[in-house]
Amino acid sequence: MNKNFTIVVLDEVHEILYHIFEQQHCRIIDASKMSVDEAMTSMYTAEIIIIRSRFKIDKAIIDACKHLKIIGRVGSGLENIDVQYAQSKNITCINSPEGNKDAVAEHILGMILMLLNNLKRADAEVRSGIWDRKNNWGHEIGEKTFAIIGYGNNGAALAKKLSGFECNILVYDKFKNNITDKHVKQVDMQTIFETADFVSLHVPLTSDTIYMADEKFFETFKKPIYFINAARGKCVNTKDLAAYINTGKIRGACIDVIEYEGVTFEEMKHTKNESFKFLCDSNKVILSPHIAGWTYESYYKMSKVIAEKIMSVLPTI
Repeated sequence: MNKNFTIVVLDEVHEILYHIFEQQHCRIIDASKMSVDEAMTSMYTAEIIIIRSRFKIDKAIIDACKHLKIIGRVGSGLENIDVQYAQSKNITCINSPEGNKDAVAEHILGMILMLLNNLKRADAEVRSGIWDRKNNWGHEIGEKTFAIIGYGNNGAALAKKLSGFECNILVYDKFKNNITDKHVKQVDMQTIFETADFVSLHVPLTSDTIYMADEKFFETFKKPIYFINAARGKCVNTKDLAAYINTGKIRGACIDVIEYEGVTFEEMKHTKNESFKFLCDSNKVILSPHIAGWTYESYYKMSKVIAEKIMSVLPTI
């Protein structure tokens, strides 16, 4: 590499990212504590921008950054980047879903096991002096049908970990036609609607997936299901989710992401919303604050993966 590239880091990342770029003598500017206006001064001369979720990289920012060649997102989504416009400007967009796929899969399994075995309720009861064994019997995953919608890094990691539970794993992905992993069976959505006991979403947030899990979606299932969402909050209509939990069509839900999250995922809006309050009050729901992909290990791996990916393409720019 015969050029010292300028890299602006707009969010907090693991120090391994800085270490990798410093070894290549890149100029790194830490803008993680700056506002957009403050960071723009540095971004004007940057060839590379690193983000998480704090900023949206839109047309205005892309046009202002005349030297920009690469936008890297530490994480699994690209919805806060105008990817189509960036690509029209010959700007490469890179993310690092490989870095947190195991974290997501393990988190989902933890939520499912907690829900199926009534662990949240049982723990609270024992702590308050209630010793109720019969009413806290659980259910097993084994021999059930588990459907994964979206078979990218996270979906595939979940399927691999589920394979040890000896359940029937079905996968659907509209962009993949020949999934050959031996522990899964690729099917159409109709098969999932007819046979699934568990349904887990692993799709990106796009115009096609906003509120994909709505009244029509839930109504189409032939039998009651357990529903899991650790993808993006707006993939699910919370009002419809609550309604179908209330009727029993959804036996239980594990929800890591909520449609009422702020753009940066760091805050919740509409916390007094009736549908959200229903989820909070229900013992059929396990909630977490958009942390499925965040472990101490994934924090390191996501930063390392994005840095290595960028280093692999630097010679071409």
